[in-house]
Amino acid sequence: MRFGVNIPNYGPTASPDAMLTSVRHAEDLGLDLAMLSDHIAVTSDVAAQYPAPFYEPLTALAWLAGRTERIRLGTTVLILPYRDPLLTARVTANLDRYSAGRLVLGIGIGWAEEEFAALKIPYAERGRITDEYLAALHTLWSEDVASFEGTHTSFHNVHTAPRPLQSPRPPLWIGGNSPAAIRRAARHGDTWHPLGVTPQWLEKQGLPALRAAAEEAARPTPTVALRTPLRVTTTPIPDADRLPGEGTLPQIETDLATLATLGIAHVLLDPRYREPTRLQPPETDRTHLEAMAPLLTTHQP
Repeated sequence: MRFGVNIPNYGPTASPDAMLTSVRHAEDLGLDLAMLSDHIAVTSDVAAQYPAPFYEPLTALAWLAGRTERIRLGTTVLILPYRDPLLTARVTANLDRYSAGRLVLGIGIGWAEEEFAALKIPYAERGRITDEYLAALHTLWSEDVASFEGTHTSFHNVHTAPRPLQSPRPPLWIGGNSPAAIRRAARHGDTWHPLGVTPQWLEKQGLPALRAAAEEAARPTPTVALRTPLRVTTTPIPDADRLPGEGTLPQIETDLATLATLGIAHVLLDPRYREPTRLQPPETDRTHLEAMAPLLTTHQP
């Protein structure tokens, strides 16, 4: 397995320096990936979970790319309906080149109804918009002069250079736990990116659904990148109350071994997953990650 960390780009403790320090810390620990969250309009429903200030992820990743060397950089997740696919394709292709091919693009459909209203995007259509934008992005990333005709986006004879450095494009992670998200990952993605689920759910529901969706789409089964909490405790947490990555180091070691057995390819650790940890200092995030680092080393390729 490979490991990454979700770097908070929101809240009163967020700043360019704090993000850079945390990303460099993850790079020094040998982690594979650092990712940022996405919101554009911090409406009240967004602010309840992701308070201002909120640093826009693509500009932040471009800035971080010039200040790091090895670690891959990505989004967990970019809300695809918020940006015209022409803009998304252009910015991500440029970002892939600025980072020397280190971009990982996680995408999702979004959940904040007030934010959709502020951006004048129909909330009820967000799944269909996402599917169409994904199809348009594949065209824009793969053709020198691209055309596309759809319900939500259309363009003709658009010159796309520079194309992404990675071929045919940056790795595409499709976020979400729903049946529709799993089908979307099978049709369009390289990796399915579920959030906050147990190994038991993955084994009994998520992974069988992913394999069935890939078979239906006549595509290889995507790899799996689980986003899960990072919270190291000194006393055990009852299994009924925790997710992988939470608890004592022996509990977390068992989690990692179980995920490896299930064939999970990536684990993205989120130190701000739980409500009580939402506004903890970045130093606390880094302390938890450092405590877990020896376990990660044993499971990395």
